[in-house]
Amino acid sequence: MSLARKTGILMAGATILTGCQFEKSGATGWNYNDSKNGGFEKASFEDQENGPGIILIEGGQFTMGRVTDDLRHEWDHMPRTVTVSSFYMDEVEVTNFYWLEYLYWLDRTFTADYPEIYKKALPDTLVWRSKLAFNEPYVEYYLRHPAFRDYPVVGINWLQANDYCAWRTDRVNELILIREGLFEHYTSQINEDHFTTDAYLAGQYESGKKVDGVVDFDPNKDRRNVNIQDGVLLPRYRLPTEAEWEYAAYGVIGNTVDERVVERRIYPWNGHWVRYDSRKKGGAFYGDFRGNFCRNAAITGRGRERKRQRRHHLPRVQLLAE
Repeated sequence: MSLARKTGILMAGATILTGCQFEKSGATGWNYNDSKNGGFEKASFEDQENGPGIILIEGGQFTMGRVTDDLRHEWDHMPRTVTVSSFYMDEVEVTNFYWLEYLYWLDRTFTADYPEIYKKALPDTLVWRSKLAFNEPYVEYYLRHPAFRDYPVVGINWLQANDYCAWRTDRVNELILIREGLFEHYTSQINEDHFTTDAYLAGQYESGKKVDGVVDFDPNKDRRNVNIQDGVLLPRYRLPTEAEWEYAAYGVIGNTVDERVVERRIYPWNGHWVRYDSRKKGGAFYGDFRGNFCRNAAITGRGRERKRQRRHHLPRVQLLAE
C-alpha cells in the first residue's frame, strides 16, 4: 500500500469517523491516531517491501565450518553449530555495472571539490596481475568494458564495500520518498547537499522536497517527515556475516528439517561433482560446469602441451538488508 493511500486512510479516519471508536492501546486504553489526546500514531503496516534485487533467506540452524577432510590442515574452520535469523540478501553478486553506477554518482556529486572521495572508491584492478600470467586485458578492461558489465566486481576492500552499502541505502530510500510523492528528482546534489537517510530522519535535509511531509496527529504540529515507525523506509544495507554468507551459499530454503540443515554438502547442489553428470538436470549438457568456473589458458611444459583447470575465486561483494 502506498504512503499516499495510507495517509488518505488516516485522514479519512480522523474526519469521517470522528464519532466512531478509535483503536485503543492495550496498555493504557488511550486512542491511537487521535489528535484530541496527544496524537500518538499507529501506522498501518502489512509487511516490509523487498528492496531492488534482494530476496529473503529463510533462517535456520546448521553446522558451520569444515564439511570434509581438512586437506590443508589449517584448522581454521572447525565445525560448530550456528543459528541464523532470516534475512534479505542480494540474489546476484554486485556487478561491474552496479559499481560503475556508484562511481558515476560519486563523480557527479563530489569530484569538483572532493576528488579523493571518488578515487578511494576505485577498485584495485591490479589484483588481476600474477606471475607467469598475462592478465593485462583484465587489468585494463574488466571493470569498464561492456562485455564484462554483468561480471562480479573485483578488487574491492572491506571499507569500500561498507561505503557502497551506505550509498545504496540512501539511494533506495531516496527513490522510495520520490515514489511516494514527498520528494522530486533533485539532480543538483553536490558535496554536502545530497540525500542521506540519517540526515533526513534527523530533519536536516530539505533539498528536493515536493511536499512538507505527511499529516501529523500531534495537535501542536501540522506535518512531519516520514520516520522509522511508518515502515516506509528500508533498513540499512550491510555486508553479511561469515555465518550468513555460508548459510546462504548452501541454498537450503525449503530443504530443512525443523529449521535445521542436516545434509552436509560440499557444493550447494546435490552430488560430489562440479559438472553435470546427467542430461536431465536443469536441461544442461552432460559435463557442463555447475558453478562459476574460469578455465586457464593452455600452457606448455617440457615440449608437450598441458591443460589445467582451476576454480577462480574472485573477490566478491554481497549485500543484504536486515
